[in-house]
Amino acid sequence: MSEVGNLGPRSVPPAGDDAVLPFEIEGLDVRGRVIQMGPALTSMLARHDYPLPVSKLLGEAIVLAVLLGSSLKIEGQFLLQTQTDGPVDMLVVDFRTPGRLRAYARFDAARVAEMASAGTLEPAALLGKGILGMTIDQGPHTSRYQGIVPLDGSSLEEVAHTYFAQSEQIPTRVRLAVAEMMTRDDGGAMAHSWRAGGLMVQFLPQSEERMRRRDLPGGDAPAHVDTDEGDEDDAWVEASSLVGTIEDHELIDPEVPAERLLYRLFHERGVRVFEASGVRDQCSCSRERIEGVLRSFSAEEITESIEDGAITVTCEFCGLRYVFDPAEFAA
Repeated sequence: MSEVGNLGPRSVPPAGDDAVLPFEIEGLDVRGRVIQMGPALTSMLARHDYPLPVSKLLGEAIVLAVLLGSSLKIEGQFLLQTQTDGPVDMLVVDFRTPGRLRAYARFDAARVAEMASAGTLEPAALLGKGILGMTIDQGPHTSRYQGIVPLDGSSLEEVAHTYFAQSEQIPTRVRLAVAEMMTRDDGGAMAHSWRAGGLMVQFLPQSEERMRRRDLPGGDAPAHVDTDEGDEDDAWVEASSLVGTIEDHELIDPEVPAERLLYRLFHERGVRVFEASGVRDQCSCSRERIEGVLRSFSAEEITESIEDGAITVTCEFCGLRYVFDPAEFAA
């Protein structure tokens, strides 16, 4: 990771949209990443006919996956997936280094419309109860890692905090924001787009004793017993409190680039940024890969897959349709 420099009122050029900007604040023993998304997010959401609340929820999942997946040091895959009983029963975001993204949501249109009529379209209600899984796969020579946390009516921000507290035991604070935008194009017509932003900070001091938190209460202590988890490090309290002051509009406003936001938050402590890495909308599906899957089907499964004399497979992520002649799999 190449260092760019210390932020000041007139320092490094802005990373711009669709670029993850790593940073650190030495005075607080904090490292983090920040991103503002525009064209890549709009491209992924525009190809699906999602209701607006579903698009916004998937947008939050995309930003969260980018913040987490961009930490991979070598080539690999980060997969974020939810499985719940809510109207949006599945979100899938697939991040592959160096910055390839694809995502989709599965939802019950009737239940979403019913919630819209009742005015209960909060993201947590759309998700419902279930699980969120985060899978890291860094190739055949490494062990695949999967962390699972419950979804119990919490937002994706809150779930991320739970994940790091339980699985990684690293003090972490995440902020996410997504908004639909209407702008005028060069011809004066109104154009629809999406913007999103996210910031994640983690407390990573040199001393493990400073970073370590007490274990979470087991839940079996008598009611009169104090289960105090101990005082948090002052540096982390300061960093976390500063992140808590971020307004949603600051994360998505193109007039407030990521560098300006970081300077506003941490200029008194000094913030150093590193080289940004871009992300892009790019599906990993291919005709060859799908053909390989079909060749693993039995003759009965191939027959069941035929419709109107052909086998048609549509990618859930990018919407591309692949049409195969059943005769190719006759053997």
